[in-house]
Amino acid sequence: MELERKIGFCIDCNLSVILDRASEDLEIIRSERKRNMENLESLLKEVSTRIFQAGGIDRPLITKRRSRLCVGIRASKKYLLPGGVVLNISSSGATYFMEPKEAVELNNMEVRLSNAEKAEEMTILSLLTTEIAKSKVEMRYLLDRVVEVDLAFAKAGYAQWMNGVCPILSSENHESSNSGGKECSLSINIEGIQHPLLLGSSLKSSSVFPSKSGNPIQLDMTNGVMTIGSLSKGVSDFPIPIDIKVEHGTRVVVISGPNTGGKTASMKTLGLASLMSKAGMYLPAKNHPRLPWFDLVLADIGDHQSLEQNLSTFSGHISQIIEILEVVSRESLVLIDEIGSGTDPSEGVALATSILQYLRGCVGLAIVTTHYADLSHLKDKDAQFENAAMEFSLETLQPTYRILWGNTGNSNALNIAKSIGFDRYIIERAKEWVERLRPEEEEQWKGDLYQSLTAERSKLESQARRAASLHAEIMNLYNEIQDEAKDLDKREAALRAKETQQVQKELKAAKFQIETVVQEFENQLKIAATDQFNSLVKKSEYAIASIVEAHQPPDDISVNETNSDSVTPQFGEQVHVKGLGGKLATVVEALGDDETVLVQYGKIRVRAKKSDIRVIPRSKRIAANSSPILKKQGQKSEESQSRSTTNNCEEESYVPRVQTSKNTVDLRGMRVEEAAHQLDMAVSSTESQSVVFVIHGMGTGVVKERALEILRNHPRVAKYEQESPMNYGCTVAYIK
Repeated sequence: MELERKIGFCIDCNLSVILDRASEDLEIIRSERKRNMENLESLLKEVSTRIFQAGGIDRPLITKRRSRLCVGIRASKKYLLPGGVVLNISSSGATYFMEPKEAVELNNMEVRLSNAEKAEEMTILSLLTTEIAKSKVEMRYLLDRVVEVDLAFAKAGYAQWMNGVCPILSSENHESSNSGGKECSLSINIEGIQHPLLLGSSLKSSSVFPSKSGNPIQLDMTNGVMTIGSLSKGVSDFPIPIDIKVEHGTRVVVISGPNTGGKTASMKTLGLASLMSKAGMYLPAKNHPRLPWFDLVLADIGDHQSLEQNLSTFSGHISQIIEILEVVSRESLVLIDEIGSGTDPSEGVALATSILQYLRGCVGLAIVTTHYADLSHLKDKDAQFENAAMEFSLETLQPTYRILWGNTGNSNALNIAKSIGFDRYIIERAKEWVERLRPEEEEQWKGDLYQSLTAERSKLESQARRAASLHAEIMNLYNEIQDEAKDLDKREAALRAKETQQVQKELKAAKFQIETVVQEFENQLKIAATDQFNSLVKKSEYAIASIVEAHQPPDDISVNETNSDSVTPQFGEQVHVKGLGGKLATVVEALGDDETVLVQYGKIRVRAKKSDIRVIPRSKRIAANSSPILKKQGQKSEESQSRSTTNNCEEESYVPRVQTSKNTVDLRGMRVEEAAHQLDMAVSSTESQSVVFVIHGMGTGVVKERALEILRNHPRVAKYEQESPMNYGCTVAYIK
């Protein structure tokens, strides 16, 4: 802007000096002053040197006295400056500070030019001030905008410092329309809020600043040692977070409970939250706090007694309440601590009841704390009243600082006094007076009822936590089953394709073997004698029968159902389970006394009855695992080719050796027994004709030796390949 350009032209803002170019007169004055000063300094140097050479001073001295430049000279040598003017004398009187006769006019010129320079500078500053005054409106507007931006950054910095969340302000009438006229919603719903001032005090001992990830980082300088830690939501465990939940339609909330239980702090927290929300500040709470817009927050908290104003504790409270009632409106929040206290209890209860009933009809919400039990009965007669209590642990005799909405709390004054070391004899006497002042049956009934409700609440909370835990476990199992079910169709198609390919390979191998036998028979028939014909025929028939038997498919399960019922399934065996659609599962727990067997199919474990299980006969398992060997003399090349074909078929019957998370067992970091159990379960639950990648690592070798011992002796392991130079710390096991 133009004003900024003018100021920058006239003033060096970095050095805070007026520049010579500010005006022509200033430039001329400074130029003449500079020239005059050079002449004056040159003259004084010459005079001072002459005095020094004449022994009038120890060293040449030029100084300023009374704003005029002069030279130093001994008092006894002042005759060396005839006509000089004495401006000052040293404290010892041995040195005179004299202005030479030749320098008088030059000093006078310096004074005149200096005054002229100051006058010109004042003129320039006056002109600039006039220009600034003309731009007062624009500058005030810019200043207001700068203040707004600075305030916004201050709020943002404070919110980030305490990890606050954005509150939701709502109108009560708006809430009623949204809820269809039903007064069942919460007009105040704040979860896990902490007292802002107490939270700020707890954070002053540590430096907190945001990180690039968005999570606050804490630098704790306790005991001179810096420790770094990440702060989760809630920032600190102190002060204890509380929940504030007031239903829509509630006008007055009466909070009761023990001394030092947190009643006043909780009430102050709500008041501060309301003011901070109106100021556009975030709250140190969880989720999204919701509260109404209060036009005024009126509070009567603390002791207002004053000797100067002739106010007692009671009259001080009443004076505050009178001022509150004069300005309160239907959108105001009123906070009163210990209402009706400081006077006779009976009159205090009556006055407090009347005040609350009056506030019910003229405020948006009133929160009061009290030790009067009668005030808690107002809820029974009017739905616009609500009770709340500060929780007190009867086991530890300490408050928990939790608000129990809808409950009524006891003061527990005697228990608290006992816990902080009050005289036991006085406590016992006080209990006797309590029993005399209150009806015994009613007191006993209240105590039993409170303990019963407390125990029931603890039981329900425990059941709720257990139900939540079971629900989480069920959802995890459900998600696992869903994940397994997603791949069933693809796995079935892949298995069918694999089986078809396997059958084709076996058929091709069988044809090749039969053709080899026939070719051998024809070759030997040409050169054999007549009496050897029958022998060659029998030999060929036996070889073909062996080939057919080796490639004979297993019989259907239903054929041998009656025989397999008598067989007891053993640990590690594969069985067909009727409940799983006849799928092949692995026995992971032998037959128990209840005639049930625990089997595992993939990641699913079920307990099935023995009658629903069909065991694969041992003969079929042996036949399936055995391969025919054709022994033919004189045909080593054909025998080698046949054996190679059979071995290739067996090798290719396993699934592709591609390591995934489902066929990998990681034993690193486990103890030997834990690793052994984990490996045994993994091998037993793996599908047939599969591979398992066992990661045992290098380490001391104990886990590796135990893993190899299990693979060597396990009935389901056909073979295993130990680690190679390309795959250290991993053993591949082939499952039968």
